[in-house]
Amino acid sequence: MLHIGVDIEEHDDSNSQELESSPELFLDNEAVLGLNSPNCSQSKSQPDTIKQPQLIHQPELNDLIRELSLPKNKSEYLASWLQERNLLMPSTKVTVYRKRNAELTKFFQFNISKTLCYCSDINGLMLELGIKHRPEEWRLFIDSAKASLKAVLLHNGNEKPSVPVAHSTTLKEIYESMNMILNELQYERFEWELCGDLKVIALILGLQGGFTKFMCPLCLWDSRATNFHYIRKDWPQRPWQVGAHNVKQTPLIDPSKIILPPLHIKLGLIKNFVKALDKNGDAFMYLKEKFSRLSEAKLKEGVFDGPQIRQLLKDANFRKKLKTKELAAWSAFECVVYQFLGNYRDPNFKILVTNLLQAYRDMGVRMSLKIHFLHSHLGFFPENLGHKSDEQGKRNRKRLFPHSFSQCIKTLAHKTNSKTLEFSKS
Repeated sequence: MLHIGVDIEEHDDSNSQELESSPELFLDNEAVLGLNSPNCSQSKSQPDTIKQPQLIHQPELNDLIRELSLPKNKSEYLASWLQERNLLMPSTKVTVYRKRNAELTKFFQFNISKTLCYCSDINGLMLELGIKHRPEEWRLFIDSAKASLKAVLLHNGNEKPSVPVAHSTTLKEIYESMNMILNELQYERFEWELCGDLKVIALILGLQGGFTKFMCPLCLWDSRATNFHYIRKDWPQRPWQVGAHNVKQTPLIDPSKIILPPLHIKLGLIKNFVKALDKNGDAFMYLKEKFSRLSEAKLKEGVFDGPQIRQLLKDANFRKKLKTKELAAWSAFECVVYQFLGNYRDPNFKILVTNLLQAYRDMGVRMSLKIHFLHSHLGFFPENLGHKSDEQGKRNRKRLFPHSFSQCIKTLAHKTNSKTLEFSKS
């Protein structure tokens, strides 16, 4: 075909007309190149049947906008763009995103000092979301970031959406802030269980911060009596007397309502494990290479997050770098993570925890408060730690929790200087 093409260019117009009147020349060349052969059926195949577009329903469009984290103006633009191309169902509305926060605004207000945006009607908010509020089915999660302090209701079992109920951009993680949040949310009325990191738990129970002698919220475990660590299990029950045994303030809730945080216990276990590793050994050098973006100071202190822990648990090469005692401790840690600190509790979980404690002791791991929980308060953990964890599944939150709700409370919290609860662009 290429050779004939060159010849055509070399001929004059008359010859080209002659070639055009001789289609057999092109047919012959197609045969030479194999275009008519059975092996070339794909190039000559008929086009596939054109699939009809699947029109988008309102819930599907809402899910798409939530996954993309679009503000109100861009949400309406996307919906309009899809509508112009007839990709939306007739019942799908575009203008619904203009006032998507309006129905939720009435349930939130500011405190007197304008420092906290909180839900003033928990039951009404739940009904608006189509949920019947039973306090025994929910737990209150309080946490802080660099720029905010928040309180969220998490469902036990994580089958229902998480519900933010308080948000502040000015409050600090201190005892007075915890007291304010609990008072505004009428905690005495609902008495949810409470989960959070150990710092939040200590603040709510009025305990002194830092590395204190009696830091356990459940007993008078002596953190400095290292000779009794891994040996003595039974310690006196903590008396809640202000001014004694590191109790600084009056507890804000009943200590029995506290849920020990599985995520932070997991982080504590690996932190103490890494700190006990031989810093000149192959295992630690492998960690430095694998997590090269982490500073050496963080590596030496064993500061890892959840995704990094999951990477290590799946890394067979890391196991090969461990020494005998280190490997025994790591294997015991894996068993406890998969068969106790998650959604599944092995019938022999007590044996697994005992093996972990013994392996840590043989390796020379220093006992911390989180290891002490496993040693002395194993019965205080809930039946299913995954159902009451401090790390609710992100997948469930994205699927069930309306994005407009989170934007609503954040927008309100940032409008501390406004006199009305108006909503502009999120």
